[in-house]
Amino acid sequence: MAISFVLLLLFVLKAADASRIVGGRDAAPHSRPYMAQLQVRGGLRCGGILVKENFVLTAAHCEIPVPYTVVLGADNLPSNEPTRQEIRTVRSIPHPRYDGQANDIMLLQLSRAAQLTPEVQLIPLNTDQLSPSSQCITTGWGDVGDNNTLPNRLQEVNVTILSQQTCRRRWRSVRITRSMVCGTGANPIQGFCSGDSGGPLVCNGTVAGVVSFSGRRCGDPRTPDVYTRVTSFSEWIDSVINSN
Repeated sequence: MAISFVLLLLFVLKAADASRIVGGRDAAPHSRPYMAQLQVRGGLRCGGILVKENFVLTAAHCEIPVPYTVVLGADNLPSNEPTRQEIRTVRSIPHPRYDGQANDIMLLQLSRAAQLTPEVQLIPLNTDQLSPSSQCITTGWGDVGDNNTLPNRLQEVNVTILSQQTCRRRWRSVRITRSMVCGTGANPIQGFCSGDSGGPLVCNGTVAGVVSFSGRRCGDPRTPDVYTRVTSFSEWIDSVINSN
């Protein structure tokens, strides 16, 4: 009887742990009003960041040959929240020097301007150089267990910025450029996962990075999470938005 109780307790604890993003937690409802879901036929494909009423910032590797439905003002994916806005994209604009890994950044032009509300807000671009050990956060609706399990609620995880030297030393097989920034969680298995691509790295209330790639195992500090550094592309972002 005692053994059965212990096994049951272990099962409950394991199930509770699996309900979180890789090492993360539920975000407070609508506390990240700049978050966008990029959906195809109602299914989540990538994350995004509302940087202008009619432009969403995301990763270039999220480009697809069909329009996205951009969902704003959402927290719980299955529910039909009254704060929710759905807008189609009319144009995908990846960085012209995206090569499959470097310059992994893209703007999506929306068919109409988003209506700004308390649950739908713009986020400013970061203008400062991130220093090692800076404390940031990333959010998304991606895989919570590295096993194709998606959450209902928006998830978030704390991120500590690494130096370029540390990142290059750990990523021996990948060329880490100055236009990339790396980060890890405080615990061994913490970070973004499949479906979080294109989401934000937020530092001091600004978007400092775009979720790009990680190692074979999500949240593994031996292969730190890699983001596209926004300051390296601020002029390009401004030029695309201003010319459209």
